[in-house]
Amino acid sequence: MEKKKRNNAYANILKYTSLFGGVQALSILVALVRNKLVAVLLGPMGVGLLSLFNSTIRFIGDSTNLGIGTSAVKHISEAYAQDDEQTTSQTVQTVRAWSAITALLGMLACALLSPLLSKYTFGWGKHTLHFLLLSPVVAMTAIMGGELAILKGTRHLGGLARISIINVALAVVLSVPLFFVWRAKAIVPSMIIVAFAQMIITMAYSYHYQPLNLHISASALRNGGNMVRLGIGFFLAATFGSCADFIIRSFVNNAGSPDTLGLFNAGYMITMTYGGMVFSAMETDYFPRLSAIARTGTTLNDTVNKQIEVSLLIISPMLVGLIIGLPIILPLLYSHSFLPVTSMAQLTALAMFLRAVKLPIAYLPLSRGDSKAYLLMEGIYAVVYVMLSVFFFHAFGLIGLGMAIVLVASFDFIMLNVYMGHRYGYRLSGNAIKLMLLQFPIGIAAYVLTLKTQGIYYWVLGVMLTILSAVISYISLNKRIH
Repeated sequence: MEKKKRNNAYANILKYTSLFGGVQALSILVALVRNKLVAVLLGPMGVGLLSLFNSTIRFIGDSTNLGIGTSAVKHISEAYAQDDEQTTSQTVQTVRAWSAITALLGMLACALLSPLLSKYTFGWGKHTLHFLLLSPVVAMTAIMGGELAILKGTRHLGGLARISIINVALAVVLSVPLFFVWRAKAIVPSMIIVAFAQMIITMAYSYHYQPLNLHISASALRNGGNMVRLGIGFFLAATFGSCADFIIRSFVNNAGSPDTLGLFNAGYMITMTYGGMVFSAMETDYFPRLSAIARTGTTLNDTVNKQIEVSLLIISPMLVGLIIGLPIILPLLYSHSFLPVTSMAQLTALAMFLRAVKLPIAYLPLSRGDSKAYLLMEGIYAVVYVMLSVFFFHAFGLIGLGMAIVLVASFDFIMLNVYMGHRYGYRLSGNAIKLMLLQFPIGIAAYVLTLKTQGIYYWVLGVMLTILSAVISYISLNKRIH
C-alpha cells in the first residue's frame, strides 16, 4: 500500500508538471505569434508603447496588491485540506474582500499618479489620459489574481489550465483585429478589453466552484490581517529580486552598451522561458500541496524531495538539448546578430539544473507562512547576485554574466539546504542526490563539448548526450511510476 501511494505521488507530480508545462509551451507559442503580428501591425514605436504601458500597469499592480495572490493560496490550501466547507468558504470570502480592497487601492493609485507616470515613464508626449483610462485594468488584474489564488488553493487545476489557454487565446483574438484597424490608437482600448474579458472568464470558473457571497462581513476583513501581513513580507522579498534585476541591467547598459544589454536579455530570457515550462507547475500545483501539510517532518520532506526528483528528471534532457541546440535556436527565435550571447546562454542553462533542485526547497518558508525567513533568503541572494554580476562582467564581459548566474545558483543551493535544514529539519534525499550525480555531469559534459568540439562531431556527440540524459530520465520515472 505504501509503495502504491509513493507511485501515485510521483504520478500526480508528473501529471501536473506535464499539464502546466504543456500549457506554458502553448502560451509561449501563441505569444510568439501575437508578438510577430503586433510587430508587423504596430512597428517598433507601437511595440515600445505597448511594452511601456504593460510594464507600468504591472508595476502599479504589484506595488498595491499586498501580496494577496501568494499569501491567499497558503491560507485557502490549509482550510481546504481540513475538508471543512465552512472554513474554506469563510477563507474564500476573506480573499475576495481583500482582493476588492487592493483592486480599489491600485485603481486609485494609478489614476492619481497618472500625471507622474506620464512624465517619468515616457518623458515625451501627453499620456496622462491614457494612464487614467488604464487604471481599471489594475483593478481587474487584482480581482483576477484573487480568483486564481482561490482556484489554486482549492486544487481546481484543470480549471486553471483551461483558463490559461483561453486567456492567451483571448489576448490574440481581441487585440489583433483592433490593431489591424486602428493601429497604435487601439493599444489602450485593447488592453482594457482584454483585461475585462480575462477577468470575466476567470471569475466564471471560480464562481462555479466557489459561489459568490455578496455579504462581506466585518470578520472577513479582520481575518485577512494575517494574510495581508504575510503577503507584504512576500511582496518585499519579491522586490529584492526586481531591484537586483534592475541594477544589473542598468549596470550592463552603462558599463557596456544597449546592444550588450539586448544580448544579455535575449540569452537570459530564452533559458528562463524554456525552464518555465517545467517550473510553471510549482506555483500552481506544488505550492498548494506543500502549504496543506500542517507540520514539518517526514511528510514535508518527502513532498519536497519528490518534486525535486520529477522536476530534475523532466528538465535535464531538455537542458542538455538546449545547450547543444542554442547555435540553431538563437538565430531561429531572434537573428544571427544574437549569436554572441550563445556561450552566456549555455552557462545559464547549466544554472537551470541547480534551479530544478533549489526551487522546491525555496518554497518551504512560503508554505510555512514564514515571511521573515523568505525575506532573508531572497535578500542575501539578491545582494550576492548583484555583486558577482558586476565583478564578472568587469572581468570577462558578457560570458562573465553567465558565470555569475551559475555561481550564485550554486551559492543559493548550498545556502538553502543549510538554512532549511536548520529551520525546518529538511534533508535532501538519497534518491535526489543520486539523480543529481547522474544528470549534472551530463549537463557539464554538454557544455564542455561546446568549448572543445565543432562540426559533425559536435552534433553527433551532442545528440548522444541528449539521448543518454533522456534514457536515464525515462528509466528513473518508469521505476517510480510503473
